[in-house]
Amino acid sequence: MKTLKLTESRRDILSGYIYVLPALIFMLVLIGYPIVYNFLISFQKLDAMNINSGVREFIGFENYKKVLSDEVMGIAFKNTFIYTIASLAFQFTIGFALALFFNNKFKLAKPIRGFMVISYMMPITVTALMFKFMLSPSNGIINDIMVAIGIIDAPIPWLLQESTALWGLIIANSWIGIPFNMLLLTTGLSNISEEIYESASVDGANGLQKFIHITLPLLKPAILSVLMLGFVYTFKVFDLVFVMTSGGPVNSTEVLSTFSYRLSFKYYYFGQGAAVANILFLCLFAVALVYLKMIGKEEV
Repeated sequence: MKTLKLTESRRDILSGYIYVLPALIFMLVLIGYPIVYNFLISFQKLDAMNINSGVREFIGFENYKKVLSDEVMGIAFKNTFIYTIASLAFQFTIGFALALFFNNKFKLAKPIRGFMVISYMMPITVTALMFKFMLSPSNGIINDIMVAIGIIDAPIPWLLQESTALWGLIIANSWIGIPFNMLLLTTGLSNISEEIYESASVDGANGLQKFIHITLPLLKPAILSVLMLGFVYTFKVFDLVFVMTSGGPVNSTEVLSTFSYRLSFKYYYFGQGAAVANILFLCLFAVALVYLKMIGKEEV
């Protein structure tokens, strides 16, 4: 009898492995292999001259030394962090305010909230083209509104000058990310029991005290998730930047992903492009480790 139970248990475990196997193969082939291949070629001299020859010289960290000594790499690093932090600040602040607003029970709250999600559902390339036209100095609606209400005297060529091009991208990305922040934070707010707020009211707590001592602590896991996902999504941006500015003008909007793309597919320095992509990956991996450590402390 005991042997029969043991056999059934092993059969269940085997069935579990069989169900997981397709997903495992998918991840190994489509995710694991590109990562390993990219890692390998970052240590090889691979460019347009030898890609078809099959001879790839191992050059150690030479590709990393070249890209790290490149002036554009420093600009791309700075732009990536400014773009990510500024976008997160706008997305989270406005998204949190909207989540608090829509958490109140009033008529049309759900339809309006659903309508706002459209910006998150739109393809990035469509959004990029739309903002490219909206920020245009000739007949761009953003310039027209700002001139009409007297904020500026003349249209600003947002994407055509170095001082404003990155902010044009940040505005577009914030518009995309606000609904995402709002949705996740609204879900977190809806899980906080009304009884806790009622008990606090009985004890004489005002709105600000409830927000600081109840809402923020109970919403901390959702806030961490939103910031973590937002950081990863924003830090690896490519399509929005590529469509709107392609890294210009004069590298003023160059980020790590577009720099990696340019090295690989414009100059055909595949090894150096892979090195930049790996640096980008390591940055995100470090952020993921920090997030896991913070989550681990929360669960203890």
